[in-house]
Amino acid sequence: MTASDEKVKISIDQYLEEVARFCDDPYGNRVRGRFKDVRGTSELAMLVAPTGDELVELRRAVAIMTPGEKQIADRLSDEQIERIAVDAHIDPANFAIFMNGYALVCKRVS
Repeated sequence: MTASDEKVKISIDQYLEEVARFCDDPYGNRVRGRFKDVRGTSELAMLVAPTGDELVELRRAVAIMTPGEKQIADRLSDEQIERIAVDAHIDPANFAIFMNGYALVCKRVS
């Protein structure tokens, strides 16, 4: 395998921008509607098309991450993810879903 054949892991900031591309997207909102639970939420669809409020929260959490946390973001523990969410004053469950999505993307390229 040559160096050009290797896939490069995207950064957490790049992943956030990928997720942001479909923020409040009409088609994404229809998909989210299909996956709502009895409470009217569709957390997993957040990775496909986040709402504006969810995106603001995700940006806030990523912004407060240290350079070291960003470097190993795909390997952070549940406790570290929860602490970042609490420090950012955002929903820990949504941030955990976002971080797990990032970890899955990283596993596909490594």
